[in-house]
Amino acid sequence: MDVVELREFYASPLGNATRRLISAKLKPQLGSLGDACVMGMGFATPYLDDLPSETGRSIAFMMARQGVIHWPLEGQVKSALIDEFDLPLLESTVDLALVIHGLELTDSPIEMLQEVWRVMAPQARLILVVPNRRGLWAAFDSSPFGYGQPFSRTQLSGLLKEAQFSAVSWSHALQMPPITRGFVLSGASAIERVGDWVTSRFSGVIIVEAVKQVYAFSSGKRVRRLMPRFRPVLLPSPVRFERK
Repeated sequence: MDVVELREFYASPLGNATRRLISAKLKPQLGSLGDACVMGMGFATPYLDDLPSETGRSIAFMMARQGVIHWPLEGQVKSALIDEFDLPLLESTVDLALVIHGLELTDSPIEMLQEVWRVMAPQARLILVVPNRRGLWAAFDSSPFGYGQPFSRTQLSGLLKEAQFSAVSWSHALQMPPITRGFVLSGASAIERVGDWVTSRFSGVIIVEAVKQVYAFSSGKRVRRLMPRFRPVLLPSPVRFERK
């Protein structure tokens, strides 16, 4: 889906319900951002709009294959078309990275995560919202979560570990089926509460919060001593032959 289709989806009744349910799960994880620099990747603008007004800086990066739209509607433009493998930021710039409709649509999820790791500050937070492989939403193309590669929790854990992130919390959202029936949309919040209480294994999306890991090295010099693998043995000297 390109950005026009994504924008149309979030303007629809199903998209409004989707945004409301996911935002309810993101709100306690976002917490107080203060003057933090927040980077949205993929199509995160519907959720960036819900950030507290006191948030310091926020930018929206949209992947080249999807296109880009003007965001926000008023004021200075904060959106840009980017290559997810070469972000136009210096190292240790971002305090919070929110990736939605991004990881499942890239050709190389690990390279994308490694590039996100590069621009994040030490101990900065990453929040991923990805389609659940076991959920109904990944099986239907009535929503953006039906496109791209869905993930399981095990797959996400492996990717995060390889990209030097440490997962700190897991949650799920979209317990309701991806249909536009009025009674389903009106009861979406109730279905969400029941689904969280009964089982979350078949939710529409997995939400994981991870922290950037920076490994420390000793400031003192370490002298590497090379030790022989085998004990040396004296060999007899070669026999010399005299020419006649």
